[in-house]
Amino acid sequence: MALALSATVVAAADSNSGGAIAAILLATAAGAAAGLWRARRVDMTQMPELIAVLHSFAGLEAVQAGWNSYLEVEAHDAQPHVPAELLRIHHAEVFIGIFIGAVTFTGSLVAFLKLSARIKSRPLMLPGKNALNLGALAAFAALTVWFTVSPRRPLMVSVTALALALGWHLAASIGGDMPVVVSMLNSYSGWAAAAAGFVLDNNLLIVTGALVGSSGAYLSYIMCKAMNRSFLSVIAGGSGIEAAPTGDEEQGRHHETRAEEAAGLLARARSVVIPPATAWPWPRHSIRSRS
Repeated sequence: MALALSATVVAAADSNSGGAIAAILLATAAGAAAGLWRARRVDMTQMPELIAVLHSFAGLEAVQAGWNSYLEVEAHDAQPHVPAELLRIHHAEVFIGIFIGAVTFTGSLVAFLKLSARIKSRPLMLPGKNALNLGALAAFAALTVWFTVSPRRPLMVSVTALALALGWHLAASIGGDMPVVVSMLNSYSGWAAAAAGFVLDNNLLIVTGALVGSSGAYLSYIMCKAMNRSFLSVIAGGSGIEAAPTGDEEQGRHHETRAEEAAGLLARARSVVIPPATAWPWPRHSIRSRS
């Protein structure tokens, strides 16, 4: 991403004034300083939260890039850099980039709020949530075709709102698999960056975004296998798991024990395996140092 940022600044230097270049460098320095300050202050146990927030910035950047390209090319009829035969392809790039970026943005914010315990971590189980997800994807496909044929600002607003709601719902529908969710959001942020690269005609941003997206997706697949989770179910917001019946009755079985009994079981055990969550490197280090 640093290489992509540098290439973007160099490319902008060829077509912008000195004042614009100074503004770009000032914004870059301010963002780097803020990121370094926050990274130095955060505890290792809070690192997943920080990563989730950084993913949200990548998604927001893709949304802003798409809207900027639309306002520049479609709304203002400024089409010197988009040939007429490629205009519809450009429409699709803008629309898809905004959708991916908005899903990443709200999904990452929900992941941050859950990891930081600002909202409850239990999954959101709306009735018919699988149908809602599929309906949102179908609506996105229909809106994409419509926008490609006849680009209009209300369609841009509609797909942005739809993607924001879908990203929130996908992340909120997942409960204890947040490490996998963060990994998938890393993948989404990469694809969002690649989509922004298409919109901005930046080949390096496309390549780096695709690398981040593909590696994040593969890492999520490996994590799902290790955690005995369905990969498709996790990335689809818990697809295939419908809302549980309401009521006060107990679900499943539970076995109560006391601290003395647990201590006796541990004392008689030949070996004990403690698998802390993959998102918490500090407890893993503490357990290893005490073993």
